[in-house]
Amino acid sequence: FSLTLLLVRLPLQFLFERVPGVSKATIIDLDAHQVSNFAVFSTVLLEVQVRAIKRKVELEWGTEDTEYLQKVHTHVEGALNELKPDIIVYNAGTDILDGDPLGGLAISPQGIVKRDEVVFKAARSRGIPILMVTSGGYQKRTARIIADSILNLHNLGLIDKELATNCPPC
Repeated sequence: FSLTLLLVRLPLQFLFERVPGVSKATIIDLDAHQVSNFAVFSTVLLEVQVRAIKRKVELEWGTEDTEYLQKVHTHVEGALNELKPDIIVYNAGTDILDGDPLGGLAISPQGIVKRDEVVFKAARSRGIPILMVTSGGYQKRTARIIADSILNLHNLGLIDKELATNCPPC
């Protein structure tokens, strides 16, 4: 968790100080965190200090796509319904990939693409801007999976240049 906050501290501080109307962020952290869980961290940040962690979801070693995606959908929707952030910071870890030496989960490349789609659809349906960072992923094939996911998000109209330049409150 602290590594995720460290990675997003400066971008969030920049937004909070320089973009009117941006004072609350939700961090959706879907890195495997060495096998035990994925977490949806919900934060209200003032001076970039965490005030609340709302959800932590435990996963069993070897969890596969169906269970994982159901939990991602349920908890991302739930967290965003509770909090109404001004921006989402999404840690899209790929150490959940089947065969990763540290993650311990068994998520397929298609499952990772679908997971990112779930998060972006939830943000888009609420009009919340999203900053995606990647982490984890200790296999050579993760770069291709991340690229496939970004192409999928673009093809679905969930990311594009026009959205980035016209996205309120940015």
